[in-house]
Amino acid sequence: MSSDKPHQNLAIIGHVDHGKSTLVGRLLYETGSIPEHVIEQHKEEAEEKGKGGFEFAYVMDNLAEERERGVTIDIAHQEFDTDEYYFTIVDTPGHRDFVKNMITGASQADNAVLVVGADDGVAPQTQEHVFLARTLGINELIVAVNKMDLVDYKEDRYREVVTEVKDLLDQVRFDTENASFIPISALEGDNVVELSDNMSWYDDDVVLEALNDLPTPEPPTDAPLRLPIQDVYTISGIGTVPVGRVETGMLNTGDNVSFQPSDVSGEVKTIEMHHEEVPEAGPGDNVGFNVRGVGKDDIRRGDVAGPADDPPSVADTFQAQIVVMQHPSVITAGYTPVFHAHTAQVACTIESIDQKIDPSSGEVEEENPDFIQSGDAAVVTVRPQKPLSIEPSSEIPELGSFAIRDMGQTIAAGRVLEVNEK
Repeated sequence: MSSDKPHQNLAIIGHVDHGKSTLVGRLLYETGSIPEHVIEQHKEEAEEKGKGGFEFAYVMDNLAEERERGVTIDIAHQEFDTDEYYFTIVDTPGHRDFVKNMITGASQADNAVLVVGADDGVAPQTQEHVFLARTLGINELIVAVNKMDLVDYKEDRYREVVTEVKDLLDQVRFDTENASFIPISALEGDNVVELSDNMSWYDDDVVLEALNDLPTPEPPTDAPLRLPIQDVYTISGIGTVPVGRVETGMLNTGDNVSFQPSDVSGEVKTIEMHHEEVPEAGPGDNVGFNVRGVGKDDIRRGDVAGPADDPPSVADTFQAQIVVMQHPSVITAGYTPVFHAHTAQVACTIESIDQKIDPSSGEVEEENPDFIQSGDAAVVTVRPQKPLSIEPSSEIPELGSFAIRDMGQTIAAGRVLEVNEK
């Protein structure tokens, strides 16, 4: 992968049967990102079985089987290059993985492709994924109306689906002005990398062009420094070295930084990246750094470093919008699961459920409901059981989203609306 191009994380969302994997496979295949030997192997098999002519569908079936057996190619996390970007796909085989992937740090998607089957139209999972994408701050959508081959490539069916999807996007206040709606067949390859003769009525961007046209994600260098700490080491000759990834802002030697919620501060003496000393680091950089006067026992994983004169906020309580993916029973006030936010894992109590929201429309359904359950969205007030540094997602999105886990699974996802500081 040539990383001299800007990088984008791309989520592929939509109902499980509408052809997400096939589209991912097609993109990887067309951009030369599936290893040649894998393709050769499938070609040979296809010929042996008398499926003369190389059938993409056959390769996809094999990849799907392999994926179930957990071998060779893992489409769940793949990369491909276009003229403008190199993309990492945050694929979404299941709702659950999707949510976990969407929230935890590095795989936060910048933009998304929503796959909708032309034969089926908008399905319940389509609505949930769109709502979740909106909740988690995805900016721009490319809508792929897939399986056009199953509806005889008819323009009127495409138009019906586009209308349905536009209504859905409007409901959750997704900007449909910039969204592209592309009729495709991922299986047959229509309109993925070049315009299809089967749909002469469509002459706008194909999928690859729409991907190239996505806005470049602006690295958040101008935002205040936020650097969640992953580990704290003691290194002989240097001393205490916290390690983490700069999420926003810049870290410079000579800066005075404050670690919250541990509430200690000092001057940055050295910054190291890839075993080399550097004068500064920015968003996406993984660094180790040494701070004058800060010892190993003063700070810990889950702390966030920021400017000493504008330290990261520490929540006494915070209000958040959450989406409940799965919970065996109901969630009521007083429930205390573990919140995973950046590198912190803190038990937090849901003090009150303030509003229940309809996930298919974003409208308030009920004020102060008694409980919420799987499939519900809600605004809740949360009280961390131990100090937690977290930010409103409208101000610093990188530190404003979280996953809620309990009983070994991700039960909900959310973003911070406002923080009441300690």
